[in-house]
Amino acid sequence: MLKTHSKWILLSDGARPTEDIYFLASAAPWLRQQGARVLRLDTRRWQHPRWCWPWLKSVLNDAHVIVVRGLPEDWIQSLGDMRNQLAGLYYVIDDDLKAAAKDSTLPDAYRQRMILLDAQQQQLLPLVDEVVTCSTALESRLASHHRHISVLPPALISPLPNLGHFQNDQWTLGFHGTRAHLADLKRIAPALSRLHDHSPRLNLDIMLGRFTPSELSSLPRVATPSPLGWKAFRGYQQRQRLQIGLAPLWPTPFNNVKSVIKYLDIAVMGGAGIFSRHTPYSQLVEDGRDGLLAEDTPDHWFSCAKRLLDYPDDARAMAQAAADKARDIGNPARTQQFWSRRQRGE
Repeated sequence: MLKTHSKWILLSDGARPTEDIYFLASAAPWLRQQGARVLRLDTRRWQHPRWCWPWLKSVLNDAHVIVVRGLPEDWIQSLGDMRNQLAGLYYVIDDDLKAAAKDSTLPDAYRQRMILLDAQQQQLLPLVDEVVTCSTALESRLASHHRHISVLPPALISPLPNLGHFQNDQWTLGFHGTRAHLADLKRIAPALSRLHDHSPRLNLDIMLGRFTPSELSSLPRVATPSPLGWKAFRGYQQRQRLQIGLAPLWPTPFNNVKSVIKYLDIAVMGGAGIFSRHTPYSQLVEDGRDGLLAEDTPDHWFSCAKRLLDYPDDARAMAQAAADKARDIGNPARTQQFWSRRQRGE
């Protein structure tokens, strides 16, 4: 049982998806039920934490503090000043920031953001009690930078649908990655264009807006909604239904440490997934049972998608098996127990 007076503070710099998946929407509601006090403080509201220093000191005193991805320098300095008054300080990270900063396939603005976050990370690491990573690969990548690194897989924080949409005459194939995976999508764009022409019953849903590759956006049965904010995207996920979901992930230092979050995302939208035959999916997906693993060629991505279209009963069975596995591996109870062990000092 948690102490009823325990206090958890998440200091936010705006990484809402990561905050929700690894704490706020997965563990925090349960912690509150156990009597804990849980607060999210948006650090962007105060450029200088010293402006609210007496109040901030009282809030942070004897609190378990979580920092996700990064934090402004003034806030890092304030945490350092209060370090001995905190019950615990944890740093949650779901990307290799150095690898992202060096990856020329990523958008320039994204790389600049990663450079800033990497600098903040270097300041945070000496302060924190524990680094919490999203994958064993990222744990290994950071092993030489901190004495205590743990792995916390992403939690499933949205309901899983029934699969009645597999009875629809028209099917939807979807890609809902961010621009950070635009280069991965471009590599399979020829397969998607060919698939569109091959199967008149197939629609494509590619959430990249104006950044969608032109060879795809010009096709008649392609929707290219603009990327959404996190809250709106979660609503979209729960409304939109897919029969086929795509998670291309070419082998790069940036991609190699990714979590299995796209496996959960595709399951939430009701799809059978096609995943790159690389870490982390090659270690998770049972090829042909709960998804398909594709080689690094457009021809094989085409063949995988065509297989799902040609054998709809098999596709539905894969989607059901994927939902069952997502429910297991993403069980929020694991996230809840992870943080409650920190509360108990284990």
